Amino acid sequence: MLIVFELVGIFFFAVAGSLMAARRGFDILGSLFLGGVTGLGGGVVRDLILNESPATFAHPIYFAPPVLAALLVYGFTPAIQKLHRLVLVFDAAGLALFCVTGTMKALQHNFNPVTAVLLGVISGVGGGLLRDVISNVTPDLFNPRDIYAIAAMFGGTLTAVFWSLELFNPVVVVAIAALTFAIRLASLKFGWRIPLAAGHWYRPSPSAPPHDGPQRHF
Repeated sequence: MLIVFELVGIFFFAVAGSLMAARRGFDILGSLFLGGVTGLGGGVVRDLILNESPATFAHPIYFAPPVLAALLVYGFTPAIQKLHRLVLVFDAAGLALFCVTGTMKALQHNFNPVTAVLLGVISGVGGGLLRDVISNVTPDLFNPRDIYAIAAMFGGTLTAVFWSLELFNPVVVVAIAALTFAIRLASLKFGWRIPLAAGHWYRPSPSAPPHDGPQRHF
């Protein structure tokens, strides 16, 4: 069950990465690379933290979703100016699945629930963080107009709760991922945000660099 959900999550993340590559004008190899980094990065970081060989290198099937994503984006990409929304949708789907599977894997390794949720968040945001850094845009994780990690925390927390109650099954996994996905899209649509690092009394200087990432609202 874990491998199936991971492969689906990798595909969604890889599509988001390939779409980002298309927006940035990368070639097909750049699309494959960025899709692979986005889809596989979070899982590799998670497995290294768990002190085990990354599943990506043990099972070649994990490389299939990024290849499929790059080919699909190459063959069916709409006009470039329409890709921004698709990047966000596929990224939200990948985030929803990876925060659940990352938490699941940590719990299977007998991590405590708090640490398991943290590892689920790392799994969920890791690929998108690498994608944005490589694409030279401000990562969603640090976007003041976004709650990227909060959605992953929500999905990971629900996963840990249902696991602790011994009510975990494939239906619950799908339900948690779907709810996390919906929360992520709602946050984008309605512009939900959390407080900035500085208090309300602080006013940045005019020379402070503006946020240079793309607008995240639908």
